[in-house]
Amino acid sequence: MTQPGIFGLGAPEHCYLEFSLQDGASPTDLVKAVAGLTGPLSTGGGVNLVVGFRPELWAQAAPDHAPSGVRGFTEPIVGADGFQMPATQRDAWAWVAGSDRTAVFNNSRNVIAALAGIATVASEVTGWVYEHDRDLTGFIDGTENPSLLVAPGVAVVADGPGAGSSVLLFQRWRHDSDTFQTLPVEEQERVIGRTKADSVELDEAVMPPTSHVSRTVVEEDGEELKIFRRNTAYGTVTEHGTMFVGFSHEQRTLDLMLRRMAGATEDGLRDELTRYTTPVSGAYYVIPSVTALARFAPEDDD
Repeated sequence: MTQPGIFGLGAPEHCYLEFSLQDGASPTDLVKAVAGLTGPLSTGGGVNLVVGFRPELWAQAAPDHAPSGVRGFTEPIVGADGFQMPATQRDAWAWVAGSDRTAVFNNSRNVIAALAGIATVASEVTGWVYEHDRDLTGFIDGTENPSLLVAPGVAVVADGPGAGSSVLLFQRWRHDSDTFQTLPVEEQERVIGRTKADSVELDEAVMPPTSHVSRTVVEEDGEELKIFRRNTAYGTVTEHGTMFVGFSHEQRTLDLMLRRMAGATEDGLRDELTRYTTPVSGAYYVIPSVTALARFAPEDDD
């Protein structure tokens, strides 16, 4: 069974936590602590929890349940014009989402407390849904997302090692909103590759090859390689941006998308949106199946 929170749409409040394993604690210690997190979470508050691990750490703790070939984000991606996507890989990741800010806050504190002595908080970011379905550029985000009917086929490893798990790409992108908003709407649309009002993809005749759509819509043998996005806005009025939360059944699709955005492919074309947004973090996590995590959960007292 896949962790259901991956597909739990509709929550307006979010908290993302990354953890580093403490000296003296083992990967198995961390997995066991995370597997026991259902206790601190409040079911009455309508809170979803999704957890993941650095691919190498999960493979060490649960080699029979690790998807093959998945690696941590340990080296920056260097693209055109010296552009870089930084690598800030941590050991574990927790995403608390809910309808109420108080519940998300309290449960996030409980998650941290449950891991005390085993892992320390390496990063914490709070997110929220901006104008229902738009990011802070003002454009609709996730237009290319598959429907929930087909999303599991895109986001979840179907069979073999790691069946029921997912590969997460987690990045924080800081926006230069002031500069972007000074562009005429028509130029903003050429940067994105869609109309701003209703997110209609630009015609091929006017679609720039460096538009965000052109660089992130990846096709092989005429078939689009899709991912499942759960992005949110983050930050303050003076510093803000997008939390990229992208799930796939294979890491290769995510890596290819990033390299195309950076201009680190043969054509050397860089995503024009990266002129107005800056990646400040980057990590991959394996999101284990509930079944795999249950092997590490503490036994019921009764």
